[in-house]
Amino acid sequence: MRYIHQHPDWPHFTWREAGLLPVLPKLRHRQGRLIGKMEGLGFRFRNEASLENLTSEVIKSSAIEGTVFDPTSVRSSIARRMGLPSDGKTHSSHDVEGAVEMMLDATQKYADPLTVDRLLSWQSSLFPAGRSGIHRVLVGQWRNSEMDPMQVVSGPLSRNPIRKKHIHFEAPTADRLSHEVQAFLQWFESKDATDPILRAAIAHLWFVTIHPFEDGNGRVSRAIADMALARADGSALRFYTMSTQIEAEKNQYYDNLERAQRGGMDITLWLIWFFECLDRALIRADESLAGILQKSATWERINAGVQVSDRQRLVLNALLDRNEREISTSKYAKLARCSLDTALRDIKLLVDIGVFVAAEGGGRSTKYQLKAS
Repeated sequence: MRYIHQHPDWPHFTWREAGLLPVLPKLRHRQGRLIGKMEGLGFRFRNEASLENLTSEVIKSSAIEGTVFDPTSVRSSIARRMGLPSDGKTHSSHDVEGAVEMMLDATQKYADPLTVDRLLSWQSSLFPAGRSGIHRVLVGQWRNSEMDPMQVVSGPLSRNPIRKKHIHFEAPTADRLSHEVQAFLQWFESKDATDPILRAAIAHLWFVTIHPFEDGNGRVSRAIADMALARADGSALRFYTMSTQIEAEKNQYYDNLERAQRGGMDITLWLIWFFECLDRALIRADESLAGILQKSATWERINAGVQVSDRQRLVLNALLDRNEREISTSKYAKLARCSLDTALRDIKLLVDIGVFVAAEGGGRSTKYQLKAS
């Protein structure tokens, strides 16, 4: 036996409960705290956080495979589909639209059953022109026997004739795929007592092992994991991004996948790595939440005070979006496209209602800071 799918007990995975006990409860606690904080935000800020995380998820999941997307195009496409404000002038390529379509279908419709048709449509959406770069890709169907053996390599190296390929494992032969996918889907939709986060980790490993497509398997595998995590959260809104953390740890990601492929049916080490990677993703999300909470608290103070002008609202949003806390009269005037006198009047009103506080100094050289919530 060389690979896990050749094991006589495949696909009956096992793991050591004692190995997971220190990790899974801590992960569940952190996940619950993050979701609780997000639910305490207003509708606008929850959607804004979800938009940012979905944008990052699409970009980073593609980047793991060597595909680079323009962040503005991805964000615009997601915002438009979610009914949120977007730059209507931003054009998104068919590749971007397809990647966004797959991710939103997986996360926004997380409660719908995962089916063969759904998997095929996801993979098709990733290659709308039937190509990956200059290479033709078989879309909307499983790979065929002409592609055997299917060797799984790191990212884009499979099509790079100059750089040496690193083969992580070989997938099951094409004649096994229909049976393998059906077994996977039956398990994925089963109503057993498996913890949803545990199911996400197993699903990712299982599907990437089957590797049923000629191309796009990694991105589809991560979309399946995101679907399982959305079920774990019980929410279509995404408050953290697993692919962003995986991309940051890409070497360890491939190392752990390869180790799992070449081991037995005990996948404890893979599960621990997945859980710890997810934990780091949640920590990162909690840190980025600070900016969103600052924004929310600032607007709560404003809305509880006096009406602010469109000009003041524009400047405040600019500061909060850029995570900047300090501004001068001249900078305000530049952002608002107004005179220095108008800028100073606007700032003084914001000081009066407790949004800004003046730093040391005086006159137009004074720096003003957003008041801490």
